[in-house]
Amino acid sequence: MRKGAVEVAGDAAAEKLQQRAATPSPRERILQAAMELVAASDGNTVSTRQITERAAVTAPTLYHHFGDKDGLMEAVVARGFEEFIRSEGSIERTDAPIEDVKRLWDVHVQFGVTHAQLYLLMFGNAGPSRRPGVVVEAERLLEAELTRLAVAGQLAVRPVEAARAVLASNIGVTLMLIADTTAGSGETPSGGPGRPVSASALSVQTRDAVLRSVLTDPTLVDIPRAGAPAGQDGQPSYVAAAIALNATLQSSHPDQLSGTEMKLFLEWLHRLSSAPDAPPGRRTDRTS
Repeated sequence: MRKGAVEVAGDAAAEKLQQRAATPSPRERILQAAMELVAASDGNTVSTRQITERAAVTAPTLYHHFGDKDGLMEAVVARGFEEFIRSEGSIERTDAPIEDVKRLWDVHVQFGVTHAQLYLLMFGNAGPSRRPGVVVEAERLLEAELTRLAVAGQLAVRPVEAARAVLASNIGVTLMLIADTTAGSGETPSGGPGRPVSASALSVQTRDAVLRSVLTDPTLVDIPRAGAPAGQDGQPSYVAAAIALNATLQSSHPDQLSGTEMKLFLEWLHRLSSAPDAPPGRRTDRTS
C-alpha cells in the first residue's frame, strides 16, 4: 500500500515536470507574441503594450530579457532568419548547380511573400552605412551555390560579384511582390491557381535574366545540363578558366602552396578573371 502511494507521488511529480517543460518561458512568450503581432500588423507599428498583453507579462519582464523594444525586434529578426535559413537550406542539391540556384531564388521569394511583415523587418531596414547581417548571410549562402557554377567553368564573373547581383534582384522582386499583394490592386502575384508566388512571371523572368547575365553560356538557364564551352559570345575562355580555378583553389586550400604563394596566385587569377572582353578581331589565345 505504501509502495503504491510512493508511485502515485512519483507520477504526479513527473507530470508536473512535464507540464513545466511544456510551458514556454516568459522570454519565449514575449518573442512569440512579438512575431505574431508583427505578422498581423500590415506594416503598422507594434507597441510594447500590445506585446506584453499578448504574452501575459509586465513591461519590466520584457526589458529584463531584451533590454528594450529594439532589442526585442533584433531577436524577432534573428528568429525569422533561423526560419529563413531552414527554408533555404531545405532544398536538395542536384548535379546541375544552375537548377539549385534557381530553386534557391524561388524559396527566397516564397518565404518573403508568405512572411511579408517579417521579411520587411529582415530585409527592408537597410540604410547608409548599415548593411543588415541577414543580407550578408544570405549573400554568403548564395555565393556558396554560385561557386559550384564557377568550379564547373560556367560563371562569367567571380562568385562574390554574381551573388551580389542575384541577391539584389531577388530581394527587389520579393519586395515588389509583397507590395503588389498588400496594395490590394486586384492583381495576384502568384503564378496562377494552385501555383506558388515564385512561379509568377515577374519572378521567373527576372531570375532567368539576371542568371543569364552572369553565365558563360546563357542557354544553361533553359538547358541546365547542356552548356556550351566557355568563351562563347566574346567571353575569353581564359577568364572562365581563371574564375573556375580561383573558385576551386579557394574552396580546397591545397597544402602544396604556402600562404604567400597562394595569395599571389589568387591575385593573378583575379586579374585574369576581371579582364575585359576581347576586342572584335583580336585573338584570345596563342594557338595558330
